[in-house]
Amino acid sequence: MSALKITQIGNSLGVILPKEVLARLKVEKGDLLYLSEAVNGVLISPYSPEFEQQMDAARSIMKKRRAVLRELAK
Repeated sequence: MSALKITQIGNSLGVILPKEVLARLKVEKGDLLYLSEAVNGVLISPYSPEFEQQMDAARSIMKKRRAVLRELAK
């Protein structure tokens, strides 16, 4: 466990994540991180359950309508 100091960033406040944490999360500059409420506080993750649901729905539609999408791609 490491402590993070809250710092002033422009008109906002923020924390700087150590390189090791960024590597473990497999994120880099410009990537999005998501905050979720957890029993012991807050969870920071590059994974969005809402986005995953949307992608599952999109994959299902693409599989079902493969022929239509192929025609539209011509």
